[in-house]
Amino acid sequence: RVQLVESGGGSVQAGGSLRLSCAASENSVNTRCMGWFRQDSGKKREGVAGIDGNGNTAYADSVKGRFTISQDSAKNILYLEMNSLKPEDTAMYYCVADPCTVELKYWLLLRPNYWGQGTQVTVSS
Repeated sequence: RVQLVESGGGSVQAGGSLRLSCAASENSVNTRCMGWFRQDSGKKREGVAGIDGNGNTAYADSVKGRFTISQDSAKNILYLEMNSLKPEDTAMYYCVADPCTVELKYWLLLRPNYWGQGTQVTVSS
């Protein structure tokens, strides 16, 4: 069973940056797709960014050009670099993992099986 532990959330002003980290319990980084989903207070869930074992990436249109997903295979760590943050980025961010059953851009539309506990990101205007 994959265990995922996020860190790095916090409160920033609009235009600021944060980096989220996710430590995986096994060598998940190269064996399946991993990514970041978010859920806001209105319970809307969105697949933000995904990456596969070959390093291919996909992003939601709402974060393209501002967020970057990356992985450290040796340390089993997934990252999300978030720049130019906006108030609408405020949400609970979850690290997720699941087999790569479809193309990454479609994988972001599915509901992965493995989720971390989440880390809160709050962006003030």
